[in-house]
Amino acid sequence: MATSPSVTKARQVLGQRLRRIRDDHGLTSTELARLCCCDRAKISRIENGHAPASADIIRAWTQACGVPERADELIESARNIELMYTDWRLMESRGLHQAQDSVRPLWSRTKDFKSYAQNFIPGPLQTQAYTRTVLQGIRDRRGLTDDIEAAVASRMERQQFFVDPAKKFAFVLEETVLYRRVGQPSVMTEQLGQLLQAAVQPNVLICIIPHKADRSLMPAVEDFWIFDDRQVNVELVSAYLTVKDRHETGLYLNDFARLKDLAAHGGPVFTIIADALRFYA
Repeated sequence: MATSPSVTKARQVLGQRLRRIRDDHGLTSTELARLCCCDRAKISRIENGHAPASADIIRAWTQACGVPERADELIESARNIELMYTDWRLMESRGLHQAQDSVRPLWSRTKDFKSYAQNFIPGPLQTQAYTRTVLQGIRDRRGLTDDIEAAVASRMERQQFFVDPAKKFAFVLEETVLYRRVGQPSVMTEQLGQLLQAAVQPNVLICIIPHKADRSLMPAVEDFWIFDDRQVNVELVSAYLTVKDRHETGLYLNDFARLKDLAAHGGPVFTIIADALRFYA
């Protein structure tokens, strides 16, 4: 299977860091290869992002360059890179039910959830009918096993985390999400009604970016979730992206803050949702 552009870019960034370590120590790639007991071509492939860096090669690399204390951090980065990209074909190989269940442990241990959406209402806020319609679309588009009812039940069960007072949720939605029709108008009416109910829960913050907001600083981006400020999940067209690198998660946290600053809070949110409800009436 071809390597994703996201993984290739992440490998290139790690390769550049390793190259700087080599350069700072004044070693040529040939000299480093000899000290690491590997060939020069392997060093080149790693530095250019064309091959993954194993834990063993990173330990040998940092030892040869006199900075063994940097090994653990670099190994963690390398492992995160190789785990970050999951092809939908693999994740959904046994159906949507399995894919829904696979994220349950992450949801169970997370206390602080942040979510940005410009496509669909986020899962914890969805009604059963809305969820069913979304998953049916995924099933038909990707030609998956028909296990929709089990998948819907799994997602609904996951909503138990939503009412746990020990967990807090912050949602930033584009106003366009409210008008992006999913199913019959009755599905949207029920969904927007549930959104109003969720907005009054004490552990839930719902913010909506008006469609007239000035986007010169912060445009709309891909939908993403942030878990305890340590992990970000992004749903791409081709894959499920998991980001754990501190620098990259920091970028998502910064963008979430900017998106939140653009959004309406409190009373205006109810007005925006009520306007959308009238649209479907």
